[in-house]
Amino acid sequence: MHPSLDRWLNRVVGLLAITVTFYGLANVMPAIGNFRLGPFPMEFFRATFFSLCLMAVGIDMMRTLPNKNNGVSFRRIALVVTILISTLFLLYAARSYYLVSIELDSAMFLFGTREAGIALGASAAILFFCWRIWGAPVAMLGLLSILYLLTGPYWPGPLKTIPGDIYELLAQNLWYSLDTGILGATFSIVITTVFPFIILGAILAGVGAGESMIRIAFAVMKRTAGGPAHAAILASGLFGSVSGSAVANVVGTGVVTIPMIKRRGFSSNFAGAVEAAASTGGQIMPPIMGAAALVMADYVGVSYLTVVVAVLLPALAYYLSLFFMVMFEARRLGIKPDAQAADVSAPATQDYLNLLLIFVPLAAIVTLLVAGMSASGASLSAIALLLPLSLINPAVRSEPLRILYAFRAGGITFAQLLTAIAAVSIVISTLSATGVPVKFGVLMVSALEESKFVALLVVAAGCILLGMGMPTLPAYVTVAAIALPSMEALGMAPLAAHMFVFMIAVASTITPPVAIAAYAAASISGGKPIATAVSASRIGIMIFVIPFAFAYEPLLLTVSQAGADFTWPRYLMLVLQLTLSIYVLASALIRFDRVKLSWSQVVMRIAGCVLMFSGQAELEILGIALATLAIAVTNFSPKKLIRKYQ
Repeated sequence: MHPSLDRWLNRVVGLLAITVTFYGLANVMPAIGNFRLGPFPMEFFRATFFSLCLMAVGIDMMRTLPNKNNGVSFRRIALVVTILISTLFLLYAARSYYLVSIELDSAMFLFGTREAGIALGASAAILFFCWRIWGAPVAMLGLLSILYLLTGPYWPGPLKTIPGDIYELLAQNLWYSLDTGILGATFSIVITTVFPFIILGAILAGVGAGESMIRIAFAVMKRTAGGPAHAAILASGLFGSVSGSAVANVVGTGVVTIPMIKRRGFSSNFAGAVEAAASTGGQIMPPIMGAAALVMADYVGVSYLTVVVAVLLPALAYYLSLFFMVMFEARRLGIKPDAQAADVSAPATQDYLNLLLIFVPLAAIVTLLVAGMSASGASLSAIALLLPLSLINPAVRSEPLRILYAFRAGGITFAQLLTAIAAVSIVISTLSATGVPVKFGVLMVSALEESKFVALLVVAAGCILLGMGMPTLPAYVTVAAIALPSMEALGMAPLAAHMFVFMIAVASTITPPVAIAAYAAASISGGKPIATAVSASRIGIMIFVIPFAFAYEPLLLTVSQAGADFTWPRYLMLVLQLTLSIYVLASALIRFDRVKLSWSQVVMRIAGCVLMFSGQAELEILGIALATLAIAVTNFSPKKLIRKYQ
């Protein structure tokens, strides 16, 4: 692309992205005295906001198309034409949505061939955008949903759906509805709840808090054998809570941490896997949880604070498991602590001051949410607090435009996320129209006759498959729409069921074959994508194990809404069991503790871990005994004690 044209398009994208940001924020802004900008009329806002997002995404896609050897290929021309036509058609469809919505408000409206065609065309265009931005899995899921909506009456057995008016079925469920379809209820929830947090995360990244956090993390972890690997875990856990995307977290922190992990002596695959697993964990780390905490609280009907308290122990346990994994791998490779090995400069006083840019807004959000303020109000208050607070960073004072660039980055990030949300909305609408969740629940009830564990495995497999290739929030929303009736059939409390599907859906970002966080990390580390994904799944194994643990022991979620009465003795015992299980499972998977473990030791440790959360007191005691014995044999054998005191 010609440099002058590229600059012009970049400016147009920037203007559109900033417009998206301020238009969206104005719509959720609470009244300030007698002054109020939003909310705007619902039909008008959804149509116009969607149009702005799609124009920003479409022009940005055309601007960033790969251009090999600066030549003009047929494929490039075809893509540009397709993007342009798709963008224009979506603008036309948005106008039609607004006009038809006005008619629906005033009188009955009969959908015909024209509306069905617009709905199908808009769906095809949005799935094309989704494919270009997020990859084939998300787009394919949306396409399969549309095909099932069209062909449902012809499917055999329980998959058969009731025939209906095909025009109304397509138009209502895909496009022309305030409750279902691409511009339906999910779109509304994301705008009012998630959008302000995406902008907040972009501002946090733009005002320089991320670089300071990495330097401090390296300083804290420099005396551990894992060094930069432990620093990557700490930094990704903090940054990932507000980033809203495991991939964004990998790219944001991994460019610094992954090369340093490799230089410490870890393999390329392991370096990428550590960053991918740590970045994925950021999505389950309170207080924001990739913005899913607020959506979950709304879905379950509990307070935001309840969700945060419930997820705290599982999130901390997951990060403890990552620390153990790195520790045992460092021992296996014979890597020793080296405080001078890191190339990251030591944190200065300004770096510690910059931490205020992260923790003050987060503290404000938690305080306001607990006090009863809405999610959008709390996030807007945090943004308003962060803007003047960012001036404590000299880099912002010398270049105030960094804040405007952050608004631009937040706008384009959300516009891209909206394409995934739109594809997910197609899936959810199809599920609602065809009754698939109910049928899946019947399947779970029949699986439950075999065993609860088998039923949970089926649900977990579905969560991973449906979450493949998606950002955190769309993955959670999609999986929840299908799996939650099944989880209730298993007798789980709604909060525990939501937390189960949420954590497993998040885990799909490191699960082969479509492990998008692991692939992003592999592109930085130079490792093999599939090998990095396999290694990340091994390192992050507890994100799969912990949901099964609290499915059997709901007290691990701490709050009574999870389905268990809280008692301190039992709770503390479960914390000790969880810590012990993390230690033995991590050492078993690395196959190293103080020395290389035999296969009998590996089996003993895994068996102890499984039995500790079987839900039966006798088996739990046996599991604790097995795990304790395995650790004692490895660490405190008579020969080791004799050598130690000689």
